Amino acid sequence: MAPQLPTDRIRNRAVPALAVHDAHRALDFYAKAFGAKEVSERIPWEGKIGHAEVEIEGARVMVADEFPAYNRSPKTLGGTPVSIHIDVRDVDEFFARAVGAGAKVLQAIKDEPYGRICKLEDPFGHTWFFSTSPASRGSEASQ
Repeated sequence: MAPQLPTDRIRNRAVPALAVHDAHRALDFYAKAFGAKEVSERIPWEGKIGHAEVEIEGARVMVADEFPAYNRSPKTLGGTPVSIHIDVRDVDEFFARAVGAGAKVLQAIKDEPYGRICKLEDPFGHTWFFSTSPASRGSEASQ
């Protein structure tokens, strides 16, 4: 039997802080592709965005322009070793919207023991897993 993963993954208190090459464009893309809602003011710093926060289906993500003394974007690094994983209500709908907005498909939607999942890359080089857990699908079906 496969190990059971926690059903409250979305409540994790770790908040990723993404460095991007153009935070204005990234925030616009995240809104269109991922349905991200800005939950803080865009804080300017040295003529760029020093800090912004979005929420994607309850998961917080911080976004800032690249500042080489503090952070580096995937463009500068030539990729990223980290992926962001967000559990969403309907991964099929989410996938269609994200790909329609320009997200690159790294792994099409597939069923796994722990849920229905896909892997995408945003235009700024960050990789994202989006999934709908079996528990989430079951609760939707019963509503």
